[in-house]
Amino acid sequence: MENSQSPSFLFLADHPVLDFLNTVAMVEGQRTDFLQTDGQVLEWLEQAGFPCSPDGESPHSTLKDAARNLRETARGLIAQRKAGETLTTESMNRLLAGTSSHLQLVATPEGGIVLRREFQGEVAARILAPLAESIAEFIATADFQLVRHCEGEGCILWFYDRTKSHRRRWCSMNVCGNRHKVSAYRTRRAANPE
Repeated sequence: MENSQSPSFLFLADHPVLDFLNTVAMVEGQRTDFLQTDGQVLEWLEQAGFPCSPDGESPHSTLKDAARNLRETARGLIAQRKAGETLTTESMNRLLAGTSSHLQLVATPEGGIVLRREFQGEVAARILAPLAESIAEFIATADFQLVRHCEGEGCILWFYDRTKSHRRRWCSMNVCGNRHKVSAYRTRRAANPE
C-alpha cells in the first residue's frame, strides 16, 4: 500500500534519472510515492532541472499517471540492464515516439539568443519528453557497474556511484549509512559488554 504523504523530494542519487526512480521510497516503513499530483510532477521536474513549461495548457490530470508510467518503465529497464538481462524496450520506445521535437531560436530579455528544443504531442508526453530522452540516454550509455541499490536495510533507493574509489554503499551516509553504523556499534557492545 502506498502512503499519500508527500515529503520533500530526494536528490541524492548523483543522477537525475535515478533521482526520478527515487520518487518512490520507504518512509517510516511504508512505500511512499512522492508524485501524488500533476503539480508535484511539475515541481519535481523543475527541481531536477528539466524544462517543464506546460504553456498554460492543463495536462488534464494525465501528467501524474504518465510520469508514474515512465518511472516504472525506466525502473524495469534499469533493473534489466543492471542484471545483464536482455532489455524489453518496446514500452520505452512507445513513450519516446509520443513526441517529436525541433530546435527553435529564442530571444532572451537581455537581447541575446538561445537555442531551445520544442516538443510537440500530447501535453503530458511533451512535458515528460526531456526526461524520457534523458532516461533513454542513461540506459544506453551509463556505466551500470556504478548503478547501485542502497545497502540500507529496507531501503529501495538507487544511486550512481561517482566516488573516487567506487565503494559507495548507501543512498545517504546521513541516513542509511548512519543507521548501519549505529546498528554495528550496538552489535559490538552487546557482544562485548563492559
